[in-house]
Amino acid sequence: MRQIILDTETTGLEWKKGNRVVEIGCVELFKRRPTGNTYHQYLKPDCEFEQGAQEVTGLTLEFLADKPEFAQVVEEFLAFIDGAELIIHNAAFDLGFLDNELSLLGEQYGKITDRCTVIDTLALARERFPGQRNSLDALCKRLGVDNSHRALHGGLLDAQILGDVYIALTSGQEEIGFGLGEDDAGGAAALQAFDASKLLPRPRVVATPSEQEAHAARLERLRKKAGHALWDGPKLEEAASA
Repeated sequence: MRQIILDTETTGLEWKKGNRVVEIGCVELFKRRPTGNTYHQYLKPDCEFEQGAQEVTGLTLEFLADKPEFAQVVEEFLAFIDGAELIIHNAAFDLGFLDNELSLLGEQYGKITDRCTVIDTLALARERFPGQRNSLDALCKRLGVDNSHRALHGGLLDAQILGDVYIALTSGQEEIGFGLGEDDAGGAAALQAFDASKLLPRPRVVATPSEQEAHAARLERLRKKAGHALWDGPKLEEAASA
């Protein structure tokens, strides 16, 4: 599956107040691996930065003055993401801004979700780590993702970091290689070449007679206290009626 890690930078926190997108960064994944294909664009807004927003990104209106407007790059941007599964941290924020940019150009462009499905990594993180801070920086620290080079927010940089966070956040046994397909010849060859005899023997722990006696005594105490233990199977009257 083709996936796009996407991040935007904006002039403020709310598009409803007239804020605009000033940077878009995208990183392409295929089968959960970076392809090296990216999309990165600075944009010239027609508004001022809100207080604080400029400090977060380090961008200025002077730097953006010679950059294209969103209308000039919309076709290229939509072609890059079309049909992909977008992975966004706090998707409602980015989608709100991008949909607003599209709406300013006319109804013909629709919404981002008309073209793509979306995975919100913030929602994934809240499900996995409820009650904890789940900002991108917090997840990097928790999941062991290096973000030491992130002094300022940046569309492409944050998308690259989010890609590592997403892989760590969703990694499971499929990463071991059991799901290799026919086109994964390299991985399959590596598995075939693996010599299991080189593995160290697994330790086998056996309870001593005294430990077994203590265990049986503990079970008996629980049995007397409860009246009946589930590990003994159904009661006699239940077994007779079954």
